[in-house]
Amino acid sequence: MNKVRLGDVCTIQSGGTPSRSKKEYWDGSVPWMKISDLNSKYIYSSDEFISVDGLKNSSAKIFPENTILFTIFATLGEVAILKISAATNQAIAGLKINDDSELDIDYLYYFLLSLKSYVDSVGRGVAQNNINMSILKSIEIPVPSIETQRKIAYKLDEVNHLIDSYNNTLNKLDELVKSRFVEMFGNVTERRKLKEYAELITKGASPKWQGIDYADEGTLFVTSENVREGYLDFTKKKYLPNDINKILPRSVLRRNDILINIVNASIGRVAVYDSDELANINQAVALVRLKPNVLNISFLLTFLNSDEALRAYGFMKVGGDKANLSLRNISDLMIPVVDLEQQQQFANFVTQTDKLKLVVQKSLEKLETLKKSLMQEYFG
Repeated sequence: MNKVRLGDVCTIQSGGTPSRSKKEYWDGSVPWMKISDLNSKYIYSSDEFISVDGLKNSSAKIFPENTILFTIFATLGEVAILKISAATNQAIAGLKINDDSELDIDYLYYFLLSLKSYVDSVGRGVAQNNINMSILKSIEIPVPSIETQRKIAYKLDEVNHLIDSYNNTLNKLDELVKSRFVEMFGNVTERRKLKEYAELITKGASPKWQGIDYADEGTLFVTSENVREGYLDFTKKKYLPNDINKILPRSVLRRNDILINIVNASIGRVAVYDSDELANINQAVALVRLKPNVLNISFLLTFLNSDEALRAYGFMKVGGDKANLSLRNISDLMIPVVDLEQQQQFANFVTQTDKLKLVVQKSLEKLETLKKSLMQEYFG
């Protein structure tokens, strides 16, 4: 099978960011993409725009419809296909297939998606990983016949559609829990501060501040990246030497501790630590340990991830671009006062919903495994 370099079959350019200090460069008519926008195969819209002046006075450039976007800075290897004309920031490269190339756009999308592990391994940088344009252009892509390319893309599209369907089901089940919470407790007016229910409210610290480096094993180190909305994601685990627990004993985790992100964009994501593995947290995560028999964990977790709580975090946070919540803010969160028996009724509903989610999740995991297998078969 023939192989060609990406730079020989695509025009590849990176984007740019107009000066944030120039208000006239922003809120214009030109869609502007960031890494967070690359969250599905196709991009049809943008939530941020730059002006024509911002485009002219920066390295930002317009990428036409059917340009493939590929992240080359910080979060590497995310891929999407533009279905509109848009500009991007410098963390994203645009790949436009040359007119004389025998290359199917959907096939190229999946090939680039298969590069995730590779670009993570070749990424370089002190603060944040990046790959330069010369590396991207030199990557070799296998090019079977156009018919074979389309068959491969079609097969992977089928698997992706199923994955999207299962993810949508999980999202609907999450929404069902939130809806049930509002139905049961939306009219509750009495509130008490979270600190009245808490045995401990604290946060961790940066290991660098303590002169401690990461380790291959030891204490699981939980950061804001791990704390998602309602669950903990340990796809990539980090460890510290156990000495960290002597230095920071108050932030050693116990089962059923509530974890709340208190820094930057992930403010307000809340999960419960449901493990007995020795663990500690960093300064971006607040720990809330409840007194015995005062609140149901499922009840509290659902409330802390609710729209009402998110609005409260929005009112409380300070700091502009580097927004944060203080432990005082967390302590002062107002929690609905609900009878424990009613809380348990709600928790029983959550348990039944979680059983359904588990069935869907297992099917989803099988599909993800199939997708990886097919990607390996097609792209190596």
